[in-house]
Amino acid sequence: MRRTVFNEDHEAFRETIRAFIEAEVVPVYDEWFAAGQAPRDFYYKLGELGIFGINVPEEFGGAGLESHKFEAVLYEETARAGVQFGGSGVHVLLALPYIKMLATDEQKKRYLPKFVSGEEMWAIAMTEPGTGSDLAGMKSTAKLSEDGTHYVLNGAKTFITGGVHADRVIVCARTAAPTAEDRRHGISLFAVDTKSEGYSVGRKLDKLGLKTSDTAELAFVDVKVPVEDLLGEENKGFYYLGHNLASERWGIAFGAYAQAKAAVRFAKQYVQERTVFGKPVSHFQNTKFELAACQAEVDAAEAVADRATEALDAGELTPAEAASAKLFCTEVAHRVIDRCLQLHGGYGYMNEYPIARLYADNRVNRIYGGTSEIMKSIIAKDMGL
Repeated sequence: MRRTVFNEDHEAFRETIRAFIEAEVVPVYDEWFAAGQAPRDFYYKLGELGIFGINVPEEFGGAGLESHKFEAVLYEETARAGVQFGGSGVHVLLALPYIKMLATDEQKKRYLPKFVSGEEMWAIAMTEPGTGSDLAGMKSTAKLSEDGTHYVLNGAKTFITGGVHADRVIVCARTAAPTAEDRRHGISLFAVDTKSEGYSVGRKLDKLGLKTSDTAELAFVDVKVPVEDLLGEENKGFYYLGHNLASERWGIAFGAYAQAKAAVRFAKQYVQERTVFGKPVSHFQNTKFELAACQAEVDAAEAVADRATEALDAGELTPAEAASAKLFCTEVAHRVIDRCLQLHGGYGYMNEYPIARLYADNRVNRIYGGTSEIMKSIIAKDMGL
C-alpha cells in the first residue's frame, strides 16, 4: 500500500538526515553508548542542521512549520540506523510545546533563539521520587518571595531525560496547597536556569536501555527563580501538562512503530547472511513465517501511526485516540522486536548487534508517557465504560 503521509519535502529531509546519521553518528555511536550519553557539542550540530527550529516561528530563527511529519521522519531514520540522538527528543517533542503555548512574547524572545541553535538545551521535570505517575502528589514547592521578585524552589525530581546536559528545565512545583475539591490545584511551571545557585544534578541514572540519552536526578535547594521565568499562570500547571499529552503519546507511538519496522529490517538482513546446517537461515519455513507475521504487524502499526500523525497535524488527535495509538504501536513493537531478536539466536543478545540495543530501548515505551494500563483506562472511559 502506498503511503500518503509524506511529500517530496519530507523525503528530501529524509535524505539529509540519513546522510547526517551516516557521517556524524554511526562512526562514534559505540563511544556514546559506552559513555552513557551523547556529547554536548552534538546538539550544536543538530541546531546547525535546523532540527530544533522546524516548528519554531521564523521571527525566532525557526522554519515556522506547524507539522510533526518531519519529527516522524527523524523517528524512522534513527531507528533504521539503530541510533538515538541522545536526549534531544525531549527538547523538541516535550519542551517546545510548552514554550509555544505558555511563554509571553518577552519570554519567547529570550528562550527560542537559543533553543533553535542548541545553545540552550531544555528538559522537563515532572516525576518525583515516590510519586511516579501521580503528578498531583508532587512535593516540590516554589514560594513567592516577600518582595515578589522571585520564587524559592525546593524539592527533587527523578527520571529526567536530558537532565545532565540541560541548560533550562521546565520544573513543575507547588505554588499552593491542593484543595479538598481538587488535589491537582496549585501546581505551576517554571523555566529554571540550571546554572542557578542551589540547583544540582544528582546521579546520571543507569538505565536498561536508551543508553545514549542522559537521564538524571535533580535537586533544588532554595533556588531563586525570577518571576519572569514563570510559564503561564500560577496554579494551573496540571492542566497545562494534560494539554500536551496527546502529542507526547503520538511521539512514543510513532517511535515504537519505527523501531518495529527497523527490527524487521535487521532480522531480514541477519537471516539472509547467517548460515546454519549448510543454508541461510532465511530458507527455513519458520523464519519466513515469523518475518511475514512481523511484517503484517508492522504494516498495521504504520497505518495507525500515520493516521495519528495526520490527526495531530490537523489538531484533531483526541486524548483517547492518542492513547489508542500508543497502546497499539508499543505493544506491536514489543512483540515484533522480541521475535526478531529470537531469529538472531545467541547473537541477538549481544549489544554489538542493533537488535539487542533496540530490544532494551523499546521496553520503556510501554511505561513512560503513561503505562499501557493507563492507556487502557483512558480508552475504556472514552468508550463509556
